[in-house]
Amino acid sequence: MINGKKIIVVMPAYNAEKTLKQTYREIPFEIVDDVILTDDFSLDGTTEVAKELNIREIQTHESNKGYGGNQKTCYNRALELGADIVIMLHPDYQYTPKLIYSIAYMIASGLYPAVLASRILGKGALKGNMPMIKYVANRILTLIQNLLMHQKMSEYHSGYRAFSADVLRKINYNSNSDDFVFDNEMIAQIFYSGFEIGEISCPTKYFEEASSINFRRSVVYGLGVLRVSVVYFLCKLKIMNSALFQHVQ
Repeated sequence: MINGKKIIVVMPAYNAEKTLKQTYREIPFEIVDDVILTDDFSLDGTTEVAKELNIREIQTHESNKGYGGNQKTCYNRALELGADIVIMLHPDYQYTPKLIYSIAYMIASGLYPAVLASRILGKGALKGNMPMIKYVANRILTLIQNLLMHQKMSEYHSGYRAFSADVLRKINYNSNSDDFVFDNEMIAQIFYSGFEIGEISCPTKYFEEASSINFRRSVVYGLGVLRVSVVYFLCKLKIMNSALFQHVQ
């Protein structure tokens, strides 16, 4: 705990057998109270490795629910366990668990209700060998999103993020997509609800075992991101309504 806040790390996993152990062992358990791993119907031994590590909360899907569907299970279970701060850490070791300290303190201190670890601040993406086409797409999408959503984020596409329980309870994330655009829908919901999002510089690593999406799915993701931003813009102008921004009652 930090300042009496219960901290839970959630790990949405899919075929993470080769990297889970290394990721898990770097989690700072002096401040982290619990870990939830959700195995989204992996085709390898992800669940078996999780059991070897004695992860207490292992959720398994009987069919593949997708990246967004995996996160829904993670966040719902974290709230059930009484989390005050929920930190999503990918088990593919692309993001360092060593940043959990700083991310958790930013929320526990009351500075921000949500935090994204940015690969763009400090040139973390390029140093970590992010493919140039992904980097350029990231910068273009982020520019458009900032314009449409009236924000100044360095990027919207990092998978390393944390939320206070208050944020998770007030946005309707369970109605979001089960695919990769889930992440951007959450960000839009957070801003629409009047919350701020802090950022922290984050190194990252691109290597064979790290998860990534192919070109076709990247295009689908990019179009989905643009759709979310346009819908946000139109809803803010009261031109349209969307279930995306209906708060949980």
